[in-house]
Amino acid sequence: MPTRHAAPQSQRWKALLFISIAQLMVVLDGAVMNIALPSAQQSLHFTDGSRQWVVTAYGLAFGGLLLVGGRIGDMVGRKRVFLIALAGFAIASAIGGLSVNAAMLLTARALQGVFAALLAPAALALLSLSFPQPRERAKAFGVFSAVSIAGGAVGLIVGGLLTQYLNWRFSMFVLVPVAIIGILGGSRTVHDDGERHRSRLDLPGVVLASLGLVGLVYGFGVAESRGWSSSVTIGSFTAGVLLLAAFILVQTQVTSPLLPMRVLTERNRAAAYLSVGLAIVSMFGMFLLLSYYFQQVKGWSPVLAGLAFMPMAVAQAIGATQIGARLAHRMAPRPIMVGGYLVTAVGLVLLALLDADSAFLEIAFAEAVIGLGIGTAFMPAMSISTHGVEPRDAGVASAMISSSQQVGGSIGTALLNTIATSSAATYLVSHSGPAAQAHERNQALMHGYSAAYWTAVGFVAAAALVSAVMVNAGAPKHAPASADVLPDIAPLPAH
Repeated sequence: MPTRHAAPQSQRWKALLFISIAQLMVVLDGAVMNIALPSAQQSLHFTDGSRQWVVTAYGLAFGGLLLVGGRIGDMVGRKRVFLIALAGFAIASAIGGLSVNAAMLLTARALQGVFAALLAPAALALLSLSFPQPRERAKAFGVFSAVSIAGGAVGLIVGGLLTQYLNWRFSMFVLVPVAIIGILGGSRTVHDDGERHRSRLDLPGVVLASLGLVGLVYGFGVAESRGWSSSVTIGSFTAGVLLLAAFILVQTQVTSPLLPMRVLTERNRAAAYLSVGLAIVSMFGMFLLLSYYFQQVKGWSPVLAGLAFMPMAVAQAIGATQIGARLAHRMAPRPIMVGGYLVTAVGLVLLALLDADSAFLEIAFAEAVIGLGIGTAFMPAMSISTHGVEPRDAGVASAMISSSQQVGGSIGTALLNTIATSSAATYLVSHSGPAAQAHERNQALMHGYSAAYWTAVGFVAAAALVSAVMVNAGAPKHAPASADVLPDIAPLPAH
């Protein structure tokens, strides 16, 4: 078990500031890219079918390597990994801003994902080590969560401003000074007093997990261009499933597994990972399609598109802090999660019913319903992701919930984009004629978006079902206190 020697109080809170800045950088990256992507696509001339890879390359590298990042931090030191990851993220962001073609941008995004996978577990571990006392720990994670929520909202606005008044490239360049501030401040204030683990890195597990995830996501991505029944699509899915099955088998045989199976066998933790992953499939794909809807169908500027996401961001903050957090002190997590996911599904139905001429109030109402629902559901879901976990497994459990988000987001972005573009193309073939104009194109786009949103409804409904069947944790007042179990506190996910 790690030994924890608390730093002076003022030093700990300064460390929290710079750890939160690192989190802000990761959150900003996803938010600004959602707004900048249409402009980047036009500038670098890549197709609608390949645009999801700009988002997916980041999420896949991030999600696929999170477990590896957590273990590397435990082995070589969390502070060292934290600072190296910040520097690497800055370099990758600069490469992205200088991209001359789609391949260069995709490479930069993948590198950002690699360094984010190192950064996120190190930041969480440093935060836990700095604040071992439950009351201070709760406050620290509250600040960390607030940065995640506020950072997503700020990123949407900043991305719009930079894209409209400067260039989409500055959505990448803006991350460089943020990383530099984190490095300069973190090197002086962040301390790593935790014990290092000297076990070997599970290289077979790393290879099998990473390639398996790549196979699954690649299958969703190529389905748009090659079709769901093509040999490439089916082969990618089959390879992905077999490799992940082999990964699970290897984890039960090696002495120092990358993912100990005991982390997954507790039903509440398993429900958190699965339900969050299913819900994120819907959310990430929805963010991408809404950004295109605002800018391509509605014709709004990047700034207006960023502002148009605010109802969802504000509602999510309210759902997490004023509804989910308050109910979580009084109720068991299951009804909160099930109710939140079902409300989210209602909001997605409202999105599916929109058309090209829908008023902003209709859009804002749908966004607000989604934000309230997902914010409420994710608060207890994040908490039970560490339910009953022993300190030696805390890093793996935290990495797993983050991995669920990133892998789910990668699959969701690829899947929903594929459904939207395929449905739109089919609509155009059956409806276009000599008089087909921009109106017909917008109708086709809306048909594609609607098909994708209905698919998203199904995934969120599945998340509600998983929560209803698997979650059985009691209300907080009934939970036994133990010095050998970490508090059920975890940060909210970033967009």
